[in-house]
Amino acid sequence: MIRYSLECNKGHAFDGWFRNSDAFDRQVKRHLVTCPDCGSQKIEKSIMAPNVSTKKSADRGEVAPVAAHARPDGAVTAARQQVIEAMRQLRKTVAENSEYVGPRFAEEARKIHYKETEEKGIYGEATVEDVKQLIDEGIECHPLPVLPEDQN
Repeated sequence: MIRYSLECNKGHAFDGWFRNSDAFDRQVKRHLVTCPDCGSQKIEKSIMAPNVSTKKSADRGEVAPVAAHARPDGAVTAARQQVIEAMRQLRKTVAENSEYVGPRFAEEARKIHYKETEEKGIYGEATVEDVKQLIDEGIECHPLPVLPEDQN
């Protein structure tokens, strides 16, 4: 999965997750990517900050998340607040209806996919490399949204 920093033609900034660069290009061309603030379908990639890894996370093959799109005045638009609230609800629903497996996510996802254990919803942590391998194996997985309170 690739996370792009995106911007609409009205200057609103937001993130989007895509399987790869071609998936982003196809979705933008078909007007499937829209700005959460104004609904514009004229979307472009914006300048992105690189992922910064800490020594501890680099040792585990992980990268630290980078905060983006903070407005200078700290204000949050009503549309953005609705999106954040929807993301909170999504995370709550996943937590209430799935089993937390922590860093064993990739291992447990494979067991479920290959029918070595019962089918159930799970969530946890995985490295970028683990996620790439799961997708290559045809195992569906999705990133959970990073919420503002996760950045503190």
